[in-house]
Amino acid sequence: MIETLTTSQAAHYLLQDENAAWSYAGAHAIVEHLEQMEEDCGGEPIEFDRVAIRCDFSEHSSLQNWAAGYFGEVDISLGIEADTPSDEIDDKIREYISDHGQLIEFDGGIIVSSF
Repeated sequence: MIETLTTSQAAHYLLQDENAAWSYAGAHAIVEHLEQMEEDCGGEPIEFDRVAIRCDFSEHSSLQNWAAGYFGEVDISLGIEADTPSDEIDDKIREYISDHGQLIEFDGGIIVSSF
């Protein structure tokens, strides 16, 4: 038995997950990303599993916030000098994530796949 969910229904299910910390915008961003993946795969439906989504993706307020948690010291891990402009730091972090996993950017934060 298959139930087709709207974007809002799927985001609502994510927001109801007590073990996750999705923002409203983040929940919608991940669902829209999954819907785009379905379209890119010729419309092949993706099974909605909020536990798997919670385990496979994490939401962060910014690229640099993610990097600080992931690396500890961003400048050492990515070869960033002390005087590197913030937008260049973001570009290096964005490139690192894209090389190793998936990055979903949205107004208010980012979502990164586990890798």
